[in-house]
Amino acid sequence: MTTSVKIVNKSNNALPAYQTAQAAGMDLSAYITEAIVLQPLQRQLVPTGLFIELPEHTEAQIRPRSGLAFKHGITVLNSPGTIDADYRGEIKVLLVNLSNEAFTIQSGERIAQIVIAKVEHAHFVEVEELSDSLRAAAGFGSTGK
Repeated sequence: MTTSVKIVNKSNNALPAYQTAQAAGMDLSAYITEAIVLQPLQRQLVPTGLFIELPEHTEAQIRPRSGLAFKHGITVLNSPGTIDADYRGEIKVLLVNLSNEAFTIQSGERIAQIVIAKVEHAHFVEVEELSDSLRAAAGFGSTGK
């Protein structure tokens, strides 16, 4: 299934694109006038120069790139970040450096992934109690070691 998303590209980077037929996400690239040096534990909002118009009942999820996370400790701080269908501002990626070394981001560098997903709206129905289940109230770590 394919969803059409309107996009304005004010950067000099190529549009996000799927790199393989079964890929879930497309890479987002930094669009900056000068390199950004992320010090250990520093966070920075990195612009992409991209603006999108999502269809109703969809969202764009901003996720880390696994290679940056594994090799350099760079990740998306509010992962996954959500872009709502009614947002029209520039896509910016909140990166954080979780390593012990400074990391330099250059313009054009692939910094995150964007995934377009369907969204269901829920209606909460207030009740006095919930039905029983096998798991009940067992939480963190309750299904394994």
